[in-house]
Amino acid sequence: MSSMQSNSSANVTFVRPATFFINGFSNVPHVKYYYMFLSLVYVVTVLGNSFIMCIIYLARRLHTAKYIAVFHLALSDLCGSSALIPKVMDTFLFWHQVVSYEACLANMFFVYHFMNLQSLTLLALAYDRLVAICFPLRYHDIVTKPAMFLIIGVMWIFSVTYFSVLVGLVNRLSFCGSNVIDSHFCDQGLIYKLACNDNSINIMMGKISFGLLMCTPLILIIISYFCIALALLKIAHGADRIKAMKTCTSHLMLVAIGYLPLISNNIAALTTSIDPNTRIINNSLRQVIPSMLNPIIYTLKTEEVMQSIKELYKRSFRNASHVCYHHELKTSHSI
Repeated sequence: MSSMQSNSSANVTFVRPATFFINGFSNVPHVKYYYMFLSLVYVVTVLGNSFIMCIIYLARRLHTAKYIAVFHLALSDLCGSSALIPKVMDTFLFWHQVVSYEACLANMFFVYHFMNLQSLTLLALAYDRLVAICFPLRYHDIVTKPAMFLIIGVMWIFSVTYFSVLVGLVNRLSFCGSNVIDSHFCDQGLIYKLACNDNSINIMMGKISFGLLMCTPLILIIISYFCIALALLKIAHGADRIKAMKTCTSHLMLVAIGYLPLISNNIAALTTSIDPNTRIINNSLRQVIPSMLNPIIYTLKTEEVMQSIKELYKRSFRNASHVCYHHELKTSHSI
């Protein structure tokens, strides 16, 4: 746990630990039940997001710019949960709490990267709804498939670049004291607090991350829905207004599930003293529950998806019936 690799120059010792010790969920009663719950969440997440991606891929009616973004959200949810939950299971259930320095930084990068992609994809979907309701006649000219692929490509370039810099800045820190991380994964905010040299740049990057990657997308989503609300008020017929509002329901639910726990956790952290284990459990749930619920909401609350599922089921049933008929026909001829 305390093995260190140190280099001295100019009377200053720079210490990089060979390993970190992940110390989350310590002294939590019946914690194995929580690990079982996380395992169940992961199974549902994998099945749900794989299902929604298959439906979008197979149903031609869903080959639109909007569902390219939905497909990307499902992919981000799947990858984000896969970066976090299996590692948590391996770390705590099988007592592999000592992780190498390099593996810790890699885990940090992928967890934050896919969390950021989830947030940015919700913003892209808000943009889709904004154009669809405020500029309905120009929607198909503005929100095209190439445009959505471009938006997603820019998301990836920005996110990979930003988090490469964020994780890379950890390399400038010296850890001459503890190497114990009191979290369920390699949390950047806790790692830089372990440093014994100047960590002001890391603290500044942490504040920029919160403002730029968490608050800014939420503010832009709120502004987009304020504009949507103004546009809906101009619609004369109540039935048309309700129909337009229904197209936003599933997205609003995803935003609420994704951001309300985040806001609540941060308000609680600023106003009260939270037990470390409570903080860890809250953060872990905030990271994994939205990824599980997103495909369920999009399946049950989106009429286009439900209709596509019914059509695919009917098509597969007809194909199966057709195969059975030809098999029976061949059998009767052979007799």
